[in-house]
Amino acid sequence: MTVHRPMIGKPIGNVEFADTPPFGWARSEWRNSGALVQMVSSSYLLRMLDERILDEVSAVLASQGRLIRLAPDRITVFVGDTHGDLDATERVFSRYLSPDRTIVFLGDAVDRGPHSADNLRLILETKLKYPDSVFLLMGNHEAYGILPFSPADFWERLPPLKKERIAKTLLQLPFAAWHPLGLVGLHGALPNVGSVAEIERIELGSEEWRAMTWGDWTDEGLGVSGISLRPTYGRSDFEERADRLGIKVLVRSHQPSAPAYMFDGRCLTVFTSSAYGRGERSVALLHPDRRLGSGRDLELVGI
Repeated sequence: MTVHRPMIGKPIGNVEFADTPPFGWARSEWRNSGALVQMVSSSYLLRMLDERILDEVSAVLASQGRLIRLAPDRITVFVGDTHGDLDATERVFSRYLSPDRTIVFLGDAVDRGPHSADNLRLILETKLKYPDSVFLLMGNHEAYGILPFSPADFWERLPPLKKERIAKTLLQLPFAAWHPLGLVGLHGALPNVGSVAEIERIELGSEEWRAMTWGDWTDEGLGVSGISLRPTYGRSDFEERADRLGIKVLVRSHQPSAPAYMFDGRCLTVFTSSAYGRGERSVALLHPDRRLGSGRDLELVGI
């Protein structure tokens, strides 16, 4: 991409360019990058997550581990990809944040939508206030720090040092949430492990990590169980893995082309963002007093 350099300090429309590096850029990187930074004091850069929030979130995430064990006596609200849809996240918190509910975001809080920084900040700040009631799982868009991809508008707009700092925090996110009724929530596909407890020990960047953060499902044919960027798995993979893990239902997001219910209803795909233009934004409610046999036993609610 060609970068055109205006005269330093001269405004162009509503954008002012300066030679002073913004927060998060090293001076050498700023001077050598040829980048032009939009210096709008009340907007994007000052709304980004600050060091205090990131440090506090990192400490909480480190104490909670990679596998969240959900409270059996609470309603659990599963939130699909929000992708910068701040309105969706605000609606979720307004309606469902209470002592008798747990809210699980299934990943992909950033990119695609117009308010990624604000959306992520709201989720993490609410997490700090209610650490045992709000959880953000790792999606492929939170995992940019270990497996970059493009387009990724949130990440690509960040100055290098800020990108590194946010990525470091988000790589501590949990991979999955487990409910004793026999349900797992995660972003993509089930990992090929021997027990649910083994999810705690899955390594970043491994094949099983990639399945959880990048994996798709297909009910047509056998699927391709490989280690490509976006591996695809079939019915036999699902049934074998779910049965081995003792899982009746998988709740996930990630795959906008997937039907809401797959594999006889045992796999439920939920989306809560307007980014895909696929109709009503929804969340899935797991009621602890209801029998759980398939994904259809969860309550799908539009927001």
